[in-house]
Amino acid sequence: MNAVKPNELTRNALPGVLDIEAYTPGMPIEELQRRLGLADVIKLASNENPLGASPMVAAALAKAAADNLALYPDGSGFRLKKKLAAYHGIGAECITLGNGSNDLLEFLSRIYAGPGRAVMFSDYAFAVYPLAAQAQNAERVVVPAYPSDHAMPYGHDLAAFAETLARRPDVSLVFIANPNNPTGTWNTPQEILGFLEHVPPHVIVALDEAYWDYQDPALRTDARPWLDRFPNLVITRTFSKIYGIASLRAGYALSHPTVADLLNRVRQPFNNNSFALIAAEAALDDQEFVRRSIELNTVERKRLDAELGKRGHTVLPSQANFITVGFGRDARPIHQGLLERGVIVRPMGSYGLPQFLRVTVGTATQNDRFLAALDEAIRSL
Repeated sequence: MNAVKPNELTRNALPGVLDIEAYTPGMPIEELQRRLGLADVIKLASNENPLGASPMVAAALAKAAADNLALYPDGSGFRLKKKLAAYHGIGAECITLGNGSNDLLEFLSRIYAGPGRAVMFSDYAFAVYPLAAQAQNAERVVVPAYPSDHAMPYGHDLAAFAETLARRPDVSLVFIANPNNPTGTWNTPQEILGFLEHVPPHVIVALDEAYWDYQDPALRTDARPWLDRFPNLVITRTFSKIYGIASLRAGYALSHPTVADLLNRVRQPFNNNSFALIAAEAALDDQEFVRRSIELNTVERKRLDAELGKRGHTVLPSQANFITVGFGRDARPIHQGLLERGVIVRPMGSYGLPQFLRVTVGTATQNDRFLAALDEAIRSL
């Protein structure tokens, strides 16, 4: 390639983009196999459904593969939006489809963030929130989370959200994750509703419910009716977690039609491929699979919590399909020890929690293997 001066190819790049550290996803199984020459590896790093996807999804995709692959997908996602509208009891004009719910978070930032504006979110929240804000050259307002000795350690302090918002008229977009990734913590419906009542109508609140299905029904926030009261509320969901089709990337947002119209203006044409649309439609039809996935997660999350507690480790309260466990020391050597034993989990140093690891709740067999590998890794230190 032709030699260029170091700044020539970056001179006109947006400052926010130049300062971004690219998002690092969970390590793929094949990468660890290549790196350490291991054959038997399990991945508990990216909160995927250990049961995979519904058999109805596999059947629908097999049929779709025989159809004409040369045609573009339905850019409007008509059939999927119709099913989602019936599922949520909402008009199809209130639904925007995304390439995963991450897509919708990016859209909201493109619309509502920018120079002279601020995006607000909690400390220890999903890494995409600051990345999306930074890419638009918006200021990032990070609200301190609850302290480690709180009943909801490192969780969202929505009272502090309201106090911060009152001092920051430049905030145009707020992200709330419920339950939160990577901590697994959650807010009560009363806390979220109380915050919404303090938000000016021109400030958009994105309620990220990627892990909503895994919550105890008694703790879940039924935010759908709130859309009628708060037109500035946007609810995002994904098919990557409970529905088990993370590889195909499908998600959606529920919002006021005016917001949905804006989201569709910045949405890329055909951002959902035909297989993603078909798989999501089939996944919605198999709520029995969803029930089984929730049941497995509930039982195994409780068991993991108890087993790790017996070992003296700190387990953050979780209503998601993962747990975040602290060791009272730098967790990197423990993480490395797990990798050497063929178990991939997620280190939390990039989230400011270097003593913690995040572990997806797997099957009973996978969880037993994780616990055994963890014990071995710690003994070897």
